[in-house]
Amino acid sequence: MADAAHAPTASEYIVHHLTHFNSSGHPQEKVVDFSIVNLDTVFWSVAMALLAAFLMYKAARAVSTGVPGRFVGAIESVVEFVHEQARSIVKGDLTYIAPLALTSFVWIFFMNAMDFLPLDLLPKLWEQFFSATGRDPHHAYLRVVPTADLNATLAMSIVVLLASIYYGIKVKGGGGFVHELFSAPFGDKWFLAPFNFMLQMIEYAAKTVSLGMRLFGNMFAGELVFMLIALLGATATWWGFGMHFLTGLGWAIFHILIVVLQAFIFMMLTLVYIGQAHEHH
Repeated sequence: MADAAHAPTASEYIVHHLTHFNSSGHPQEKVVDFSIVNLDTVFWSVAMALLAAFLMYKAARAVSTGVPGRFVGAIESVVEFVHEQARSIVKGDLTYIAPLALTSFVWIFFMNAMDFLPLDLLPKLWEQFFSATGRDPHHAYLRVVPTADLNATLAMSIVVLLASIYYGIKVKGGGGFVHELFSAPFGDKWFLAPFNFMLQMIEYAAKTVSLGMRLFGNMFAGELVFMLIALLGATATWWGFGMHFLTGLGWAIFHILIVVLQAFIFMMLTLVYIGQAHEHH
């Protein structure tokens, strides 16, 4: 970021790493701003989607009637696990629901796993590119964990919301879906219709916001801890380097659980919400 003569303070270091490279060309002050596109989030999320799709494609091409190799076996285990979860939760046709759950699990896992890269590796390469193109490397902002961006996690939760509404209409019909909006959960009385509809809207909004916020909050916190650990190594002392290594290793091992668990939770809640859309009240 800055040269040795103008080394950044701890707060400047963290603020720099928490700033997105966006379409405005300036640091983004708001957490969510729909007038600005976080280009780094878009790039890395698409890159992880392509990587996940490539690996699944390679596994599908390698499937044979014989004993599967380790790679194919691992992918088959994930596919079977997700399909079993979908079958146990959603009582209906899984033709598109199981692939949606699998996509969400694998894609979010890969996006979360970007947190395991050395914190300064890609940002430093990005700064070198800025310098090579004649631009100020101090403005080379880059965040590489898409799920630590609330815009991305809310976008995914909105997709889940739309999927649950779609299946609600598909299973119950347009009239049945609308009727349920005004008749559940308090009952099919005309004077209860406004309260039923209000509660239904609150429920849909709460599900969507909580789904996106849960993933964002956990990944943002994990990213911030890695930044704090990185600052220990900046003390240029044996104590600092030792603590940097030990705490970094410990947090990285623990973070494996967070990366997998958050992908699993998002997938399971996706299935639960779509499964609820299949139920009649």
